[in-house]
Amino acid sequence: MAANRPCWLAEPGVICALGAGTAQVRERLMAGDTGGLAPLSGWIMDRMPTLGAVSTPLPALPAELPAHLHSRNNRLLLAAALQIEAPLRAAVQRYGAARVAIVLGTSTSGVNDNAPAFGALARDGYWPADYDYRRQYLNAPAEFLAAWLGTTGPAYTLSTACTSSARALLSARRLLDLGLCDAVVCGGADTLCRLTINGFAALEAISDAHCLPFSANRRGINIGEAGVLFLMERTPADPAGIALLGGAGSSDAWHMSAPDPSGAGARQAMLGALADAGVDAADIGWVNLHGTATELNDAMESHAMHAVFPAGVPCASTKGLTGHALGAAGALEAALCWMALSPANTDGRLPTHVWDGVPDPALPALDFCTGAQSFAAGRPRIAMSNSFAFGGNNASLILGTHA
Repeated sequence: MAANRPCWLAEPGVICALGAGTAQVRERLMAGDTGGLAPLSGWIMDRMPTLGAVSTPLPALPAELPAHLHSRNNRLLLAAALQIEAPLRAAVQRYGAARVAIVLGTSTSGVNDNAPAFGALARDGYWPADYDYRRQYLNAPAEFLAAWLGTTGPAYTLSTACTSSARALLSARRLLDLGLCDAVVCGGADTLCRLTINGFAALEAISDAHCLPFSANRRGINIGEAGVLFLMERTPADPAGIALLGGAGSSDAWHMSAPDPSGAGARQAMLGALADAGVDAADIGWVNLHGTATELNDAMESHAMHAVFPAGVPCASTKGLTGHALGAAGALEAALCWMALSPANTDGRLPTHVWDGVPDPALPALDFCTGAQSFAAGRPRIAMSNSFAFGGNNASLILGTHA
């Protein structure tokens, strides 16, 4: 089958509940460290849901960008960008400001930061002096990063719920395919937000305890936050680097908040990604599952996985380590794939599926990683990352070392 040319992904900048930077995040990922998830008060009345808050101190936003101040979303992006600032600025110097694009994903942008202003308006009858509506624009992340980096190429933000930043990587590749730019800064950011946390609570999809993806005892998600950025180019900075080999999306529009129980849309996205990458299911060494630990998502994904990988494939949900970062989840989980695929993961060991070990007897059995599995020696390392969102919006990415 014909495959698209790969797009190369330089080492990402990443900050999440596991820590900051690829070295720290990889170490804690491989250790199955759940310490970043903890019960927190003040988000849901009379409850303490377990959440994946970023505890790493965040950088201050530049005072010369007043429209973007007081935004935790932008501070997460800046924390990620500073980790890879040298290659980002080198790309702008190499290609020119107009030939570097920015494509990001988010679900709520700066809404949570502006929420107190609405309370002040109701109480006082006027907006507080520091209120600036622009920081909650959905396009605010891309506008901020373009202003900080000094780029003038295409810059936009996607918001397709939990596939937002996975779709951003696919959209970034499309810009390169069309010749509209020579490099793309892509990824996403989302913060903990009362609007979304209480919304999921209203759907009875929030767990107060640690989430248990695919367990018979699963009771819902742990929401997290993250900022993740990749530099995507056609020419690899490192010939032994990691590439986006392919990807695909689907929109089954089954229901506003529930997935198609058959997994038809998820299956379509995974099969499309395999075809786009020019690889077979047997070539995939690891799947980072969407695995939210909700009743309906895990059931649907189990059926879809069994259909696409009838012989089985090592897989894990990493949301028990990071929480579900919503609009940033797709890019975060692509970054976790990048870390597992990287030569820095010398023994090729696969991340562990963290749960209680109690399978749901109503679901097809999956080959969950126990910490003993590794990428096969002597073969290219290839991984799939799945993201499935409200409204039946599905995306699947395939990353790997490109022979």
